[in-house]
Amino acid sequence: MRGTVFALALCGLATVARAQDPGVTVKPFDQKHGGSDNIKMIAHVVTHPGLWKAADIEMEQDPSRPYVYICGFVNYDTQIYDVRDPSHPKKVFDWTIEQPELHRGIGAMDGKYFKIGDRYYYAQSMQFQQGTPDADLGAVIFDVTGLPDSSKVKVVARIRYAKAPGGFHNTFAYKHSDGRVLYFVTVNEPQALIYDLAKVVSGKDSSTWLIGAVPNPTPFKQIGAGGYHDFYIGYDPASHQDKFYGAGLGGFSVWDVTRPETPKQMFTITGLGMDIAHTFTPSPDGKYAVTETEYQYTPLRIWDLTPGQSGKTQNLDNAISGWAADWRDLSHNHEVRWPYVFVSAYEDGLQVFDLKDPTNPKTDGHYYTCECQHQHGFGGTQDAGWQSTISVEQGAFGVDVRNYDGLIALSDMRSGLWLFRMNGFKGWNGHDVGMPNISSVQDYDHGPEGAPKASAMGATSSGR
Repeated sequence: MRGTVFALALCGLATVARAQDPGVTVKPFDQKHGGSDNIKMIAHVVTHPGLWKAADIEMEQDPSRPYVYICGFVNYDTQIYDVRDPSHPKKVFDWTIEQPELHRGIGAMDGKYFKIGDRYYYAQSMQFQQGTPDADLGAVIFDVTGLPDSSKVKVVARIRYAKAPGGFHNTFAYKHSDGRVLYFVTVNEPQALIYDLAKVVSGKDSSTWLIGAVPNPTPFKQIGAGGYHDFYIGYDPASHQDKFYGAGLGGFSVWDVTRPETPKQMFTITGLGMDIAHTFTPSPDGKYAVTETEYQYTPLRIWDLTPGQSGKTQNLDNAISGWAADWRDLSHNHEVRWPYVFVSAYEDGLQVFDLKDPTNPKTDGHYYTCECQHQHGFGGTQDAGWQSTISVEQGAFGVDVRNYDGLIALSDMRSGLWLFRMNGFKGWNGHDVGMPNISSVQDYDHGPEGAPKASAMGATSSGR
């Protein structure tokens, strides 16, 4: 069935065959070592030895706060590294859920840092199975202002959602144009929840924390409860709207969340091959987007969102191009720093391609992080299950980019934390490439670029 779906999906990808730069040769499975000359490995730390699995990664963006967060499946932990000397990361904090031996589930899946006033926080999402402790626990919130002194890191709140146990798989911390810092989370329901993080950390009545929800119009009922898998939220300075870009497992959808209590649907991306819609990231101006679908042999798809953003169509079903590191595999998460796309590509490690011509993506560099896993049978199939040592869903899991200096951080499920630099990439500001200065990085002190200053700097009620 996967082969049939893939073949049909390629009908809308006329340029997928050109996604690989002709000057870059795809190496055979047993030769995936090292990297391209322009990608320099700065440091590598084995954070979870043996079969422990590293999950997602998050990097703070303020020059005065050189901290990288990496979380783990299986042992349900959060580790914080000081990378003020990127060639010598130093672990300064390690936390694990209480009584981990009693818990079952994915555990510590995704982490996001945020700032409210002059305090810094880190939200660690959690996922535990029913019948074990903390099945209703979605996130643990830490005050990390006192780093690098680990004794000053404190748990200040825990977000629970008993209505649909199973926790939060993916999350996004967003500085809204109205001044609030919001926390968008996935749950085992056909919607994403929205929390006001100032209320969460204030110690006030937890019944006030949840302020809204974004329905999922593209559910894939065969997985979970038809909820979202992942999303990106960004401000559109041209339309003065806060927009939610959701991957709903059955497809993708865009919502106006300028008033997060009452989101308004704008358009969708659905069609053959959109099952297991996983990740959805727009360009800074919202004109293009990169999407991932989580099954083997599928490329990352590139979309022109203009017909949907303008209201001319309610559904898009024809991508303008596609990109793959190796047609036999699949890529996982990605960060867009236009025109570059930084990809954590499972067994293909770190991959970087560019969208200078969105109809013809070009590979710019790579570094394989999974030499140590090849002995476990890489080059296998997805059918073995994502936790299998022969699955193509093993290897590079999460990626992040520090905007002020271009440092690249990557988590590999079996080999831990990696830090890289790419020649010629010394940081990112959208203005340098004719774009709004908008990415997944949030300006917590000033709000989104282009938002009215009064509302962006206001929000006394939200703790600023």
